[in-house]
Amino acid sequence: MSSGVSSPSSPSTLVGLLWPARDEARFAVIRAALLVAAGVALLIASAKIQVPFYPVPMTLQTLAVLLIGAAYGWRLGGLTVALYIAQGTAGLPVFAGPMAGAAYLAGPTGGFIIGFFFAAVVTGYLAERGWDRSWLSVIAMMAIGHAVNFAFGLGWLATIMPLAKAWAVGAAPFMLATLLKTALAVAAMQAAWSLARR
Repeated sequence: MSSGVSSPSSPSTLVGLLWPARDEARFAVIRAALLVAAGVALLIASAKIQVPFYPVPMTLQTLAVLLIGAAYGWRLGGLTVALYIAQGTAGLPVFAGPMAGAAYLAGPTGGFIIGFFFAAVVTGYLAERGWDRSWLSVIAMMAIGHAVNFAFGLGWLATIMPLAKAWAVGAAPFMLATLLKTALAVAAMQAAWSLARR
């Protein structure tokens, strides 16, 4: 049974197994660039699939963030999400709302967006240690990732409104959706690892 700790010849993430890295610097740069571009595209698409809620829309972004972290690992996953946030901060229309720019992060969704980065890093860190292999550990990994994102999102909302209201509008309405996203993430990771091992 694997301990989840990788060696140079044993890929520690799903992407590492499906598309192994090489020592060649040029290959490594191209590989990373393509993976980051694909991840950012997934995040942009997930942001535009949403169900309106006030003041925080419900999107598939958290699911995409956690899957990217789990599949890429903490370094590449964190880089992907950081680039996505940087694009939105620079004014590109990549966030869930029609607006973008640094001012967008000062709105009610700002904490959740910043939380995406930390959720991806934490999820990626756990995945590299084997938490993405069994359905029980994937559930725990995704729950931790969601908790990290909620901590940042609710922490920021609590600076705008009372904590009880922040919970009522920023967390309570999304509990069922969070459970559904976790179930989808578990199914996706288990299916991906099953295919990758064939």
